Amino acid sequence: MQNFNGVLVSDFYAAYDAIDCPQQKCLIHLIRDLNEDLLKQPFNEELSELVRDFATLLKPMVGTIDRFGLKTYFLRKHKIPVNRFYKKLAKQNYEDEVAVKYKKRLDKNRGKLFTFLDYDGIPWNNNNAEHAIKAFVRLRNVIGGTSSDKGIREYLTLLSVCETCKYKGVNFLDFLRSGEQDIDVFIKK
Repeated sequence: MQNFNGVLVSDFYAAYDAIDCPQQKCLIHLIRDLNEDLLKQPFNEELSELVRDFATLLKPMVGTIDRFGLKTYFLRKHKIPVNRFYKKLAKQNYEDEVAVKYKKRLDKNRGKLFTFLDYDGIPWNNNNAEHAIKAFVRLRNVIGGTSSDKGIREYLTLLSVCETCKYKGVNFLDFLRSGEQDIDVFIKK
């Protein structure tokens, strides 16, 4: 990834931290972890407050995305509540070890949790990437990991077209049968 100059959207796997580029950590992974720990400790007041504050911060952002898409023009207004959230977090002196763990995690990743507010088109989660790769993993499992470079390239090309059709609400087989090479042109027809 030495020539990569975009924004890397990833989970919290530590190896990604070594890559020198703007990053967006998947907030769905963080939410999932918070929810799992909260379910294990439903009466943990410190953790409950932290989760509630984070949800209160994130919910309006998701509303803005649902309404206007991933446009910085509309999302940048959420930077003020992010700063407010972190100021409050800095003042918290948690005693519970789980709450302390999340405070450290939030502090460590501060510059990577809300990158999507600064760039157009950057998602706040990596669900699309994880979903798209599942089909490739299924193929690898079926063929037992043996395939030629050419076969993998051709499969990935078809997979990319298939996933694009899926996201645009187009029937993949109808698109292939049409002979059209541009999905957007196919949609307009």
